[in-house]
Amino acid sequence: MRTSAWPLALLYAGLILYASLYPFTGWRVQGVQPWSWLSAPWPQYWTAFDLYANFLGYVPLGFLLALGAWRLGWPRVAWGLGVGLPLLLSAGVESAQTYLLVRVPSNVDFALNTFGGAIGTLLAWLLQRSGLLEHWGRWREAWFAPGAHGSLVLLAIWPLALLYPLAVPFGLGQAWDHLAQALADWWWDTPFIAWLPEPGQPADPLSPLTEAFCVTLGLLAPLLMVYGDMRGWWRRLVFAGVFLAAAWGVAGLSGALTYGPVHAWSWATDPVVAGLAGAGLAAALCAPLTRRLCHALMLLSLGVLLALLNRAPEVPYFAQSIEIWEQGRFIRFHGLSQWLGWLWPYAAILFGLRAVARPPGGDGARA
Repeated sequence: MRTSAWPLALLYAGLILYASLYPFTGWRVQGVQPWSWLSAPWPQYWTAFDLYANFLGYVPLGFLLALGAWRLGWPRVAWGLGVGLPLLLSAGVESAQTYLLVRVPSNVDFALNTFGGAIGTLLAWLLQRSGLLEHWGRWREAWFAPGAHGSLVLLAIWPLALLYPLAVPFGLGQAWDHLAQALADWWWDTPFIAWLPEPGQPADPLSPLTEAFCVTLGLLAPLLMVYGDMRGWWRRLVFAGVFLAAAWGVAGLSGALTYGPVHAWSWATDPVVAGLAGAGLAAALCAPLTRRLCHALMLLSLGVLLALLNRAPEVPYFAQSIEIWEQGRFIRFHGLSQWLGWLWPYAAILFGLRAVARPPGGDGARA
C-alpha cells in the first residue's frame, strides 16, 4: 500500500532546501560553530514576510508527513514524523547557512519552522479525527483507479512549474536553447562542437494558429494523464472543467508575479483563449476513451508540443520580464520553478511509457 503524500513530502522538502540555501555560492568557513545560531540574539534585520514564510513554509511538510503516516496506519509515529523531521531539517538548514555569506541563520527561523511543522501535523490529526481522511479515501477509490499514484504526484507538481514565466502559456519543456548553450560550453575546443547548430541563427516565430495549438496540447497532456487513471467519462468531464479553471488561475498568478497585478492577464491573447477552448473540446471528445489510449495520446501530445516549442524563439520582451521576476521577492524559487518547467514533460513521458507498457490491473496506491 502506498500514498502520494510521501513523494509530495520529499519534493516539498527539496523545495525548502532550495529556497533556504539559494544561491548556493559563497560557501566558506566563517570562524563560528555550525550550531552557534542556537544562542544568537534576535536578528537585527527581519521583515514580516520572513516570519510568515518561515512559519507557513513548513506547515505543508508537517501535514504531508503526518498524513502519509496516518494513511498507512502508523498513528504512533505520525506525530514524530510530522514534528521531528521538520525540526531536524530546519536545524540542518540553519547550520548549513553558517557557511553561506549571503544567508543569516537564526534561532527564530528554527522556532517558526518547527512550529509550522507542528501545526501541519495538528491539521492532519484533525482531518484524521474528523473522518475526512476516510471520506477522501472513499472518494478517491470511486474516482480513480487503484494504480493512480504517479499521475496525482505529477498533477500536484504541474502548477508549480507554471509559475515560472513561459514564452508560450502552458508550454512546458522549452529547454533546447539552454541545453544547446550548455553543450556548447562543455564541447568548446572539441570536435563535437560541429554537431551543434550555428549560434544566432534566427528561428521563425510561432504563428497564432500554432501558438493556439501549443496551448491546447500543453493543457491536454496533463488532462489525458489523469484521464488514464480516472473512472467513468462523466467524472473526467467534471475534472476537466475544474482543471481548466484552475490552470487559468495559476497562469494568472504567474502573470501577476511576472508583470505585476495590473497586467496579470496580459498573456491571455486571442490565440491563448482559442487554445483553451480547443483543450476543452478535446477533453470532451477524449472522455469516453480507454485508459491506455488516454496515456498513449498524452505521449503523442507531449511529443508534438516539445517538437514545436523547441523550434520556436522566445518573445522579444521575455528576457526582460524574467529579469524583473528574478529580482523580486520570489528570487529563491525562480530557479526551481524553471527546472520544474523544463523537466515536467519528460517526467510525464516516462510515466506515460510505463503506464502504456503496464499490464492491466497494476498495483494499488492510496493518496
